[in-house]
Amino acid sequence: YQVGSDGDVVFLGAVGSPEPYVVRVRRASERRTDLIAFGARDRAAVDGLAAQLGSDGVRIAAEPGTLALPGGGYGFRFFDPDGRLVEVSAGVAAKPFREVEPGESVPRKLSHVVINSPDAPGLVAFYERYFGLRLSDWLEDRMAFLRCSADHHSLAIAAGPVAGLNHVSFEMRDIDEYMRGTGRMVQHGHAPLWGPGRHSSGDNVYSYFAGPDNFVVEYTTALERIADEDAWVPRVWPASPEYADRWGTAGP
Repeated sequence: YQVGSDGDVVFLGAVGSPEPYVVRVRRASERRTDLIAFGARDRAAVDGLAAQLGSDGVRIAAEPGTLALPGGGYGFRFFDPDGRLVEVSAGVAAKPFREVEPGESVPRKLSHVVINSPDAPGLVAFYERYFGLRLSDWLEDRMAFLRCSADHHSLAIAAGPVAGLNHVSFEMRDIDEYMRGTGRMVQHGHAPLWGPGRHSSGDNVYSYFAGPDNFVVEYTTALERIADEDAWVPRVWPASPEYADRWGTAGP
């Protein structure tokens, strides 16, 4: 639902998330990824990361300062090695939220973002070095799954010929709500591009859809949790159909 707007930008929030917004949509003449935003621990972490990136020659787009966005906060922006705009902030005010109810087929939060890169290993190394993201798994040598919490992945990086957005994923309450949401999309004329199915890497269920602008969005739930950081050993999964969809229901 809409939580605010600023000129050609509309901010959308999820009822189950305290984040002031989970998606921003900008009116523009070309299709592109506006930016990807990460939360930092505090202002000192924001300043420390900005200083480290700047000293290492990373292009800073906006120096640390107060953010004029829903929830406010303190942050900065830079361009990652692929040239995409990235925002890091702290001290953002939470919005009101509630638990998603049983049977309610709306996203509870943003689950993860997947991006394409012409140098996936190099970009993985960048986010490991500067953000402290941890490798959960590889899908062959084609996609790396990175985490910043117990969730199996919050960011994944896929090998592709150009830098771009692969998809944005929204977490549903549980499998029943995920299926109800998938059904609602079908009833409104949006058949899944792929799904329903269940992945091997991350163990999550999925339905992928094309939005009106042909950006890909996913409904998911039951993402694997990594409780013991010290014991976890990243795996390499095959990209064969039986591993891409363990249920065998998703289609090609």
